[in-house]
Amino acid sequence: MAQHGHHVASSQKALMLEMKSLQDEPVEGFKITLVDESDMYNWEVAIFGPPNTHYEGGYFKARIKFPVDYPYSPPAFRFLTKMWHPNIYENGDVCISILHPPVDDPQSGELPSERWNPTQNVRTILLSVISLLNEPNTFSPANVDASVMYRKWRDSKGKDREYIEIIRKQVVATKADAERDGVKVPITLDEYCVRTQVPPTDDGSNLLYDDYYDDEELEDDDEDEDDDCCYDNDDSGTEDS
Repeated sequence: MAQHGHHVASSQKALMLEMKSLQDEPVEGFKITLVDESDMYNWEVAIFGPPNTHYEGGYFKARIKFPVDYPYSPPAFRFLTKMWHPNIYENGDVCISILHPPVDDPQSGELPSERWNPTQNVRTILLSVISLLNEPNTFSPANVDASVMYRKWRDSKGKDREYIEIIRKQVVATKADAERDGVKVPITLDEYCVRTQVPPTDDGSNLLYDDYYDDEELEDDDEDEDDDCCYDNDDSGTEDS
């Protein structure tokens, strides 16, 4: 019982520190809130589709659920938005090595070093998920049909458009969610790379992200960090000309 209480106190502290870090230095293209401000173990994530990719203009909602022994065990990441992707199950669960428990499983084809370890955090998870969207792993797909369709698109050098057309339809469908939530989705690379900050509320807390906005004081920083926040146009998720 005491051990359980220790895990809870330790994980809550770790998550509070991570939330503060993500507020101070947000990951471009993401908006994070708590599902319930009294519960640090359930986070809501909004992912904005990176410009110059097939997900451009998309507003994808997801949940991260943390275990009480975090960061020693990985959280679960589930999309609430319907996603057609080789590494996303029909129920929205994301299948990615970084979220798999650190156990030796030769049958999985994954190296232990590719799996979760306590040095990982929400920031590395978010970056891994956005990378996975643009570069699916077709060796161990969660959605076999999507994997076959993606390989047809890739091997045909973009001539087979079925995979891309499904994604673009899903992107268009997310616009209604963005309007309903009052969210302005970044479209250009400049908008996508603008940092999101959290204005303090009356009680001094600042857990919730606000919409994107321009800040002249951040312009110099943005120029210096363009290589960190912007995606290469040659990514496998890039639109064909």
